[in-house]
Amino acid sequence: MRAPQTSYADEPAIDTSPEIGDEVKTTTCYMCACRCGIKVWLKDGQIRYIQGNPEHPVNRGVLCAKGSAGIMQHYSPARLDKPLLRVGERGAGEFREIEWDEALEIATSWLKPIRERNPDELAFFTGRDQSQALTGWWAQQFGTVNYAAHGGFCSVNMAAGGLYTVGGSFWEFGEPDWEQTQYLMLWGVAEDHDSNPIKLGLGRLKERGAKIVAVNPVRSGYGAIADEWIGIRPGTDGLFAFALVHELLKADRIDLDYLVRFTNAHWLVVREPGGADDGLFARDLDGHVLCAVEAHRFARADDIGIAPRVVGEYTLRDGRRAVPVFHLIVERYLDPQYAPDAVSERCGIPADTIRRIARELANAAFEQAFELPIAWTDAWGREHTHMQARPVSMHAMRGISAHSNGFHTCRALHLLQMLLGAVDAPGSFRYQPPFPKPLPPPNRPGKSRQANGVLDAAPLGFVHGPEDLVVDGDGQPRRIDHAFSWAYPLAAHGMMHTVIRNAWAGDPYRIDTLMMFMANMSWNSSMNTAQTMAWLTDKDDAGEYRIPRIIYADAYASEMVAYADLVLPDTTYLERFDAISLLDRPISDADGAADAIRHPVLDASRQREGRDVRGFQSVLIELGARIGLPGLSNEDGSPKYRDYADYIVRHERAPGVGLLAGWRGTHGESEAKGLPNPEQLQRYIENGGFWRSEIPEHARYFKMANRGYLDWAQRMGFLATAEPIVLQLYSETLQKFRLAAQGHGAMQPPDEHRERVATYFDPLPMWYEPFEGAQVDSGKHLSPRERGWGEGRDARDVADDAALCTSPLPNPALQAREGAKGGSQSPDQDQSHSFPLSAVTQRPMFMYHAWGSQNAWLRQIAARNWLYLHPDTGARYGIGDEDWIEAVSHHGRIVVQARFAANVQPDTVWTWNAIGKRRGAWRLGKDAPEGRQGFLLNHLISDITPRGDYANADPVTGQAAWFDLRVRIAKVADASASAPQFAALELGEADDRPLRYGAQFRAAREKGTSR
Repeated sequence: MRAPQTSYADEPAIDTSPEIGDEVKTTTCYMCACRCGIKVWLKDGQIRYIQGNPEHPVNRGVLCAKGSAGIMQHYSPARLDKPLLRVGERGAGEFREIEWDEALEIATSWLKPIRERNPDELAFFTGRDQSQALTGWWAQQFGTVNYAAHGGFCSVNMAAGGLYTVGGSFWEFGEPDWEQTQYLMLWGVAEDHDSNPIKLGLGRLKERGAKIVAVNPVRSGYGAIADEWIGIRPGTDGLFAFALVHELLKADRIDLDYLVRFTNAHWLVVREPGGADDGLFARDLDGHVLCAVEAHRFARADDIGIAPRVVGEYTLRDGRRAVPVFHLIVERYLDPQYAPDAVSERCGIPADTIRRIARELANAAFEQAFELPIAWTDAWGREHTHMQARPVSMHAMRGISAHSNGFHTCRALHLLQMLLGAVDAPGSFRYQPPFPKPLPPPNRPGKSRQANGVLDAAPLGFVHGPEDLVVDGDGQPRRIDHAFSWAYPLAAHGMMHTVIRNAWAGDPYRIDTLMMFMANMSWNSSMNTAQTMAWLTDKDDAGEYRIPRIIYADAYASEMVAYADLVLPDTTYLERFDAISLLDRPISDADGAADAIRHPVLDASRQREGRDVRGFQSVLIELGARIGLPGLSNEDGSPKYRDYADYIVRHERAPGVGLLAGWRGTHGESEAKGLPNPEQLQRYIENGGFWRSEIPEHARYFKMANRGYLDWAQRMGFLATAEPIVLQLYSETLQKFRLAAQGHGAMQPPDEHRERVATYFDPLPMWYEPFEGAQVDSGKHLSPRERGWGEGRDARDVADDAALCTSPLPNPALQAREGAKGGSQSPDQDQSHSFPLSAVTQRPMFMYHAWGSQNAWLRQIAARNWLYLHPDTGARYGIGDEDWIEAVSHHGRIVVQARFAANVQPDTVWTWNAIGKRRGAWRLGKDAPEGRQGFLLNHLISDITPRGDYANADPVTGQAAWFDLRVRIAKVADASASAPQFAALELGEADDRPLRYGAQFRAAREKGTSR
């Protein structure tokens, strides 16, 4: 029986459309690197609500849990309030609060003598900031070569692998063609980067019925909604890619027309083993690269109206032999060592699956191909009535990048794309402006100082050959991190993960001051975490710290704060100006160029009683003026810029080119290039905080050789000239280094690096076993000398010179020389292997770095992490669900709690990154689960290889090889907390009461003072 109708008079009054706030401001989110547009609703000067901005080109109104939780990021109890000066021992967290004038006077008194004495005594390293266009330029003005950003331990393999191969890269430099692709492969992509655009794109693919394949040892997030999950073994993605290439070549399912039109497939390569020009391109007397058009007739490779040959050996007019690049590709990748049956066991992928994926790629690229009826003109003036589509896309990220073989793995994926004709064709991977760039990009790393002490170029850049290395007359590194040395020549982002050990060791010299911004290097951002903490606090025989001074800037009481001598408190992202610049980390999409700002939606001085914080960028500008840096002070010594906002508007990197591209010109009438506009920031604020310029429709594809795009990009200042950009299947830059290692050229590596350079600077993409897996079993047999720290092996260990003078062109063995074991059996399956399991971390979709995992709202999703393992793995080792176990690497041991999860490749264990905290940090409760049950894999990861001769990094770029980690596991008894544990930091009292927000708005509404 239906209940009697209740009188409406008895119903509670519910306001179904409450007023959200009394003011709304648009800005850019900073809860991850996605940089979405947000609307911040304010009520009585407090944040009421954060929502996505539907007008913003990045997220189109979509906002994730992280973005919504920006409220609690701003109101975090962990916020720093005042500058701090250390009064106790370093690492104890004992400080006294000081005022800004004193803090800046102290910093100036430390930095100014360094600038006058030797600028390289300052090491300036920045973490997860988004203002490298400022910080790198500031370091250049200071004159130090010792500057780097976080990319060296994040994804420089991704950037360098792409920029040296196709002039662009995945993630921030490119995107899949979400509207046209029929087949998408995601390689090593977790959910933390570019998450909202990817989610939007995957939704569109699902609507159209396109296939999504996720290649990852762990199936989470994107992989969970993929049509197929390939549970690959970590570090073998390049081998899988080569097996796909093998199958495509064998079946003749490649786009030769595309290769000849847009790549160097037909360029002739000199084949003279032992010769000084072996492996270089054959050129005419004017320096133009040659191709073969007949058996004995050659032409310029960039001529039009010719039919170049792509296979065969040819004798040049001077008697030298040469072969086309494509010939070398066929010769290498058709080798049986790359056949699916040969690589299947190592990759953990059935051979039949590899063959099927290759067929599906070919089917999508060629059988599902179509033409867009868009007329365009190529760079050589030829007119085309349509654009040929290849609807296969690939997207990749840190999962393939953070390995010691990551650079070549990234190149392998681009090779696969190019063979399919799937780079910037409709339906494929697409460039985002300001990319593509020439190969390699023109900016080279600075290494000499001008008369005024300013470095001749920014400290970071792209090496074109041995002559660009930052080394001394003996070939030894000049940078404290050893980037751009013979050990890590193409370290385009620097090597932040090596700076603390090297500064402690005085290798290659002692520094005076380490200045860091937003880099939690005493905890989750360092390998070998416990020893890193020891290096930060170690003293010499005279009782002085080996790293004399540390200046650290952060917004929160992170673990690293305790190790600073001077702490400069930063604002939250809602209290500051930022420039999301095309000079730095663009937010463009494939159809348009875009940049954005952050601006203060809240006044930092009114957020909490006694709080006095400043944006680090403005602090850096004031420090530069106080020191008297040329670009930051006028001739009379007065500051050139008032603050960072003033710098954003008035600074010009080149005439008419500044940090922001929108509303340039005296009255805002120009875009990309133009005089500074005093009202520029206000124009951004009025237009949602962003600027975007559409690429003409006829210029949106084949950007590397599309006259419409090249002319547009030159007008916008993205390219110096409108010359076509040739994609590089084969890298002559890498071959120059190999020739140097073989004894040719004016600059050659020291003996201890020759074999390493000759091995890994292969002009064609290669694969080798990641160093840790290759070396751990043999490590027990190493001598003390071989175990000791040093850049490179002793000359006595280097192979005979004759062994180094082999041609680079034949196939290398799959196992490279550096510590590799013989045989083909996978160590994952070999139970006699000391460390049979791979161990990796992923960032969760709902958190981002340590500063996201201290957020009160996000902590309700996860406040501790587990070591996840497949149930079959648990059974194999006698471990039950939620048992406490030990995980042991060649470097260390941790005790953690296990949790079964079937979404992982059985020879891999994994966990969420950066959730584990040191007790007392971030002002969490003393018994917070992050400190008791949470943990880091970092304690297991050595910062040097098991053999002890190089950093645990890629030998080409120096990227930290986080995901090379190998472990063994076993059950332990009587554990109730994770280990290791460290003494709690004293970084402020934690309030154990529940942290709530918003009740005041509801209470006010209920009292009738607010609707």
